[in-house]
Amino acid sequence: MTMPSACAPKTAVVLLDTREHTPDHEHAVHLKLADGLAHLLGCPHVQPSHPATASDGYYYLPTETLIGTQHHAAMGIRSEQDLFGGMVAYPYMATKAISHPLPAGASFPPGWTDAFARQACDALLRGYTVFSKADARTAAQLLLVDGPVRVKPVLACAGRGQQVIATADALEPLLAGMDDQDLELWGLVLEEDLSDVQTFSVGQVRVAGLTCSYHGTQQLTHDHQGTEVYGGSDLVVVRGDYQALLQLPLEDHLRLAINQAIAYELAAEQHFAGFIASRRNYDIARGLNPQGHLRSGVLEQSWRLGGASSAELLALQAFADDPTLQRVRASTHEVFGSPDLPTDATLYYQGHDSELGQLSKFARIREHDHSE
Repeated sequence: MTMPSACAPKTAVVLLDTREHTPDHEHAVHLKLADGLAHLLGCPHVQPSHPATASDGYYYLPTETLIGTQHHAAMGIRSEQDLFGGMVAYPYMATKAISHPLPAGASFPPGWTDAFARQACDALLRGYTVFSKADARTAAQLLLVDGPVRVKPVLACAGRGQQVIATADALEPLLAGMDDQDLELWGLVLEEDLSDVQTFSVGQVRVAGLTCSYHGTQQLTHDHQGTEVYGGSDLVVVRGDYQALLQLPLEDHLRLAINQAIAYELAAEQHFAGFIASRRNYDIARGLNPQGHLRSGVLEQSWRLGGASSAELLALQAFADDPTLQRVRASTHEVFGSPDLPTDATLYYQGHDSELGQLSKFARIREHDHSE
């Protein structure tokens, strides 16, 4: 079998910002990540002066999961060797909409397949994805029989915009604020509401011939308004694939979370034509359902750079620098204010963000392990 041309050395790393608006602090982190990827790949980080073509041989850092394979193939994005992140064929595949089946008889967008949810069912919480308000009402009625329901807009992140409803009537004001066309394109998730929730991250990154996999947790902090927000991730990263991760001494619930992420990913690879990803991250929730039963399932995927990516990149570089290194602990930190940074911190942003105020973002590598 011939290797894809994408395996040829890259000429440069290019930041591909596909969003309408990127905050100052995020743009600064993206530029620093592009620098780190360029170092790993042994090429410069550039800002092209002309529209990119496949012949340019660029490696891309997109700010979002790319949607539409044909357009991006023309830019040279054809395999996971061409980008840090992922690409899917249809919009809904880039969101948590894939994490649930449709209610019977519901409408669906182009490219939709129930086969994903059927294959991944043991890795999913109970819930439905819908693409119309009428189907949202149906899904709510089906789920409310067993207790409160969490309504989750699929484009929101970090839990923002989610509401818990206990009656069908409580759904109506939420639906009233939704655009029918957006709903038809992206979808909406309704899911059993869990209490006492722990959320775990499981992921894998593959860059420059290196593969590393991890499990981790997220921390919360308070912003300048006192609102609880994402404060960083703490990861245990191993050299190798998910099977290398499963070789670690793990608590049962963590082993289950990793196996659920693997099942979710295998279903995506099998049923989503055109799906590629070099950066894969899954949030797995563990908590009690309304009947008091312990439940665990994948909430959503992230096939793009994320809050943990600065730690992922430090781990990749550590493995590249030391072939005997097998495991590291890597963490990201987002601190509001001007803290004294640890001596081993790699700073990704420090300044006064126009939207969030004084903010510091840094990453650290600790606990190097050379044992096989």
